[in-house]
Amino acid sequence: MAQAQQTAKDDRSLGELFAELANETGTLVRQEVALAQTEITRKATRVGTQVGYLAVGGAIALLATLALLAGIIMLLGQVISNAANVSQLTGAWISALIVGLVIGGIAYYLITSALKKLGETDVTPRQTVESLKEDAQWLKDQVS
Repeated sequence: MAQAQQTAKDDRSLGELFAELANETGTLVRQEVALAQTEITRKATRVGTQVGYLAVGGAIALLATLALLAGIIMLLGQVISNAANVSQLTGAWISALIVGLVIGGIAYYLITSALKKLGETDVTPRQTVESLKEDAQWLKDQVS
């Protein structure tokens, strides 16, 4: 019986073979597109989650930083005024400048670190690319 099926497959016309190849190729392409969509969606979700955490963490850090900075500026202003024998206004703006520079440096470090990690995230659908290469080789083998 297997011999009869093999003979029937061998007796197909060239048109039937190309029709079958076109049908299988179409199915293969649809499956590859579905795989790519799944892979990209998974990676985009991961990146989106990290961006969300980055935004929420930044907002909370800003609130905490503002409260702490107000206290530090007031304390440092008082120390500068007493130590340098200058007015409280002069001590306040000098302390605000010092604290602003320090906090700006910390913010720069945090932002560049987060952006670097986001830049390292690979969103290329590598599994799909490899599968497409295999499919192209299969199709080439089928045609030749």
